[in-house]
Amino acid sequence: MHDHQIRLQHAAAAGLKKGGAGFIWILKILIPISFFTLLLDAGGVIGKLDFLLAPLMGVLSLPAVAALPLIIGLLTGIYGAVAAMSVLPMTLDQMTLTAIFLLISHNMIQEGVIQGKSGIHPVAATIFRLAASVVTVMITAWFLPSDTAAAAPRGTGPGEAMAMGDIFVHWAVDMGWLSLKIFAIIMSIMVAVEIMKAFHLNRYLIRILQPAIRFMGLDRRVGMLWLTACLFGITYGGAVIVEEAKENDFSADELTRLHLSIGINHAMIEDPSLFLPLGIGAFWLWAPRLISAVAAVWLFNLWLLLRRRAPRLKPQTP
Repeated sequence: MHDHQIRLQHAAAAGLKKGGAGFIWILKILIPISFFTLLLDAGGVIGKLDFLLAPLMGVLSLPAVAALPLIIGLLTGIYGAVAAMSVLPMTLDQMTLTAIFLLISHNMIQEGVIQGKSGIHPVAATIFRLAASVVTVMITAWFLPSDTAAAAPRGTGPGEAMAMGDIFVHWAVDMGWLSLKIFAIIMSIMVAVEIMKAFHLNRYLIRILQPAIRFMGLDRRVGMLWLTACLFGITYGGAVIVEEAKENDFSADELTRLHLSIGINHAMIEDPSLFLPLGIGAFWLWAPRLISAVAAVWLFNLWLLLRRRAPRLKPQTP
């Protein structure tokens, strides 16, 4: 019992230390990008680009201003996108659709390289994730409840009559509350992760999650890689994913299934949680991309089945 208590204390301390370091790192991204976005929006710069961005964003049922967090998220990651979304005049349903897109497609360059080193061509992985984002957002838009916009927090767009000083005060207060919420979420997650690592709970989780792995359409042998990506993401879990893929004799189809799944659905704890402070419902942050990941793998399995049966279906020539 005493040994367990010591391990628990060390794990909690390690989680708090990593969580604190991670929170500071997030603030270095969150505050500058949020402030820069505020200046662009308050100055009317984004509004002047509406005629260019509106048609493209319209396909996703999004306003032109949503292009900024999408671009930031695609090139960097979730943190910068959350910072931009927090100050833009977007309704709750618009933020929901933006979040779903970004949860699937973010940090594309770095994560594409990692996927490329562990079983799938990086260009194919990137194109697939972008396509999955577009399709998932378009389908989700049909199912969003009609009253989501009513509860949306508003940004300080150029159309709102506020003095510049008031705009900055409003931004500072909002950033303070957002930072506190993110701090609580990050610290909780990192402590939980460190406790899991200290007590080697990953092994038990894989056994428990075997039905879920089969439901996802994946092979049991890639269970550890799938769990790593689900818990830590492609970036943070990249080293483990690459090394395990090299050391184990996985088939090309096994790795393709894995990457189709984790490309859409990874970092299932941390990434969606970062959008919760914006008021987005938990269901929309977890369910759509999970369903999309399941559908993608099973469609791939169906395609493999049809390809294998195709030679048998060809008419025999005399």
